[in-house]
Amino acid sequence: MRRAGVAEFWMENLIKKLLEQLGENPEREGLHQTPKRVAESLKFLTQGYTQDINTVINSAIFEVESNHMIIIKDVEIYSLCEHHMLPFFGRCHIGYIPNGKVLGVSKLARIVDHFARRLQIQERLTNQIGDMIMEALKPEGVGIVMEAQHLCMMMRGVQKQNSKMLTSSMLGNFRDSISTRNEFLQLIGH
Repeated sequence: MRRAGVAEFWMENLIKKLLEQLGENPEREGLHQTPKRVAESLKFLTQGYTQDINTVINSAIFEVESNHMIIIKDVEIYSLCEHHMLPFFGRCHIGYIPNGKVLGVSKLARIVDHFARRLQIQERLTNQIGDMIMEALKPEGVGIVMEAQHLCMMMRGVQKQNSKMLTSSMLGNFRDSISTRNEFLQLIGH
């Protein structure tokens, strides 16, 4: 059995045992294929562990003469909370001021997905996105604002269905310049 096949086999068996521990019969009609489907789903939802960020970015860095703020708003995020393995989802807003280089716009969304497709906490996810853009482009500054709803807080525990968590990462002149930071926050509507 090839290595990936062995990993899938073990994961499916663990999920089958989990179903049994929950009091279910994993052989019943509705659950018979569930271990395989859950294993495939978890592999997809955590593919950020196996991706190479350089492959994600590829060669989509372009030289520019502009140093005006670039913003992409409302990039959807879907991740799994590392504490309960329940989803959290929301939007990420990215702004940066180029220093001779820009990144293809779809690559910004791919960077978000790369780090979101792991077991995460929102605070770390926000920082990882900002740090990666700083590393890849060496811009004058980067601003990240993320707002998300966490099912671990909505479905269990305190059960607050309307709660949202807001995090930010301000780097370079987004941190050092109040006017740059305020311009970014105003343009994204915060």
